[in-house]
Amino acid sequence: MRLNDRPRRLRRNRLIRELVSEHGFDIKHLIQPYFVTDGSGVREEIKGLSGIYRESVDQLTRTLAEDRALGIDKVMLFGVTERKDTEAATSRDEKNPVVRAVGELKQKFGEDLFVCADVCLCAYTDTGHCGVTVDGEIDNDRSVEALTDMALALSRAGCDCVAPSDMMDGRIGSIRKALETEGLVNTVIMAYTAKYASTYYGPFREAAKSAPGKGDRKGYQMDYRNRTEALRELRLDEEEGADIVMVKPALAYLDVIADFKRRSRLPVAAYNVSGEYAAVKLSAQAGLVDEGAMVFENLTAITRAGASIILTYHLRDILKNEWHYA
Repeated sequence: MRLNDRPRRLRRNRLIRELVSEHGFDIKHLIQPYFVTDGSGVREEIKGLSGIYRESVDQLTRTLAEDRALGIDKVMLFGVTERKDTEAATSRDEKNPVVRAVGELKQKFGEDLFVCADVCLCAYTDTGHCGVTVDGEIDNDRSVEALTDMALALSRAGCDCVAPSDMMDGRIGSIRKALETEGLVNTVIMAYTAKYASTYYGPFREAAKSAPGKGDRKGYQMDYRNRTEALRELRLDEEEGADIVMVKPALAYLDVIADFKRRSRLPVAAYNVSGEYAAVKLSAQAGLVDEGAMVFENLTAITRAGASIILTYHLRDILKNEWHYA
């Protein structure tokens, strides 16, 4: 039986139920991002993202063991590699660092760790774009085929949740159909539903080595002047089989988060992105703000707007420093 909408996916185990519970700001609703790269013994701090690292699979496993002791049990993985080509073949092959990491983490931590993985081609294309380029243009349908194959590779490896962040038309429906066809019916799709073309992504592009070589991403990511358009994307992702819908970035788009909360019956996620994180870090390092207090103010604003799930680089610091509401 092929179904786009399976509400039970979001009830399947304790970690998923905690993640999507509907009321209250809680550490259990936060997801910590990690960057996984090729090689072994690699742990490189990322310029502009103080305290965040590019790590090889072996090192990531050690880091996660330490972070699990802090209380982190929900993660988002992003790939970093020098193996790039026109078709983004590395995004879905057996050497992909994220595919390998998913297998290792699920084998080691099992149901005690909820593993999400980004589904996008930007870290794997030689152009740095989120889709396959044909004759100087991003080919939507060929890109969707590659993204679907990537999502399948991650799900087969044991990924609990795939998160398409590319903004290609129709990719949620294609991925859902492929997962259903293969019997991977428990894989959650967290759709980057309204991903805006934003200057707030600068540190991330350095982290993932994914800045576009030519042009920009305004032809597929959303125009920050548009609000109603996000509701069109929301309707499509709901119809195509998303389980969770996301707004990215968060702080400059609280109105869009609020719109999603009012319009959707799905859990609403927000990504507290790299530029937002870096702004807090730099202000704190300059002695201008209380870091913990600003983090909680920002995360509370995102929650107040309507997000019940937040991806944030601050999670480890919150737990390590035992920050609380001021």
